[in-house]
Amino acid sequence: MRERLVASADDVWKRICDIESYPTFMDSVIRTQVLSEETRPDGITEAVTEWEVLLKGSVLKWSEREVRDPSQWRLTYEQVAGDLERFAGFWQVTKVTEEITEATLEVDFEIGIPMLRPMLEPVAVRAIEKNSSDMLVSLGRRAD
Repeated sequence: MRERLVASADDVWKRICDIESYPTFMDSVIRTQVLSEETRPDGITEAVTEWEVLLKGSVLKWSEREVRDPSQWRLTYEQVAGDLERFAGFWQVTKVTEEITEATLEVDFEIGIPMLRPMLEPVAVRAIEKNSSDMLVSLGRRAD
C-alpha cells in the first residue's frame, strides 16, 4: 500500500518510528509498547515492540522485531511471537519533493491453520489491506 503525504520525508519518518503514538491516531491499533530499543553505532535502531490490533472484529496480538534504518528511511519488521504463523514487512519513506513524501507499507503474513487457510486467508488479506490503507491515511491526516 502506498500513500502520498503533504509532509517532509523526515517528518513522515519520525511519525512512522513513533510506534507508541499509533493508538492515538489509528483506529485499528488498540495498544503498542516498545519493549526494548537499542541504537547501534551505525545509526540503525533495533527494537522489540508489542501490538494489539483490531482486525475484522477480532483482536490480534503479537511481538515484532524492528530494524529502523534512518539513512534509507526504512523500517523492517518481523513477528517473533503472536497470533499469526508469519507476519513481516516494511515501511519505506520516499522523498518526492521537499513537501511531498510517499509512504509505503508492505505486509506479508500467513495464518498458519492449514485446514482453514482457504476460507480465512482471503478475508484476512482484505482486512489487512484495509488496515494498512487506514494506517497510511491516518498518517496522512496526522501530517496535515
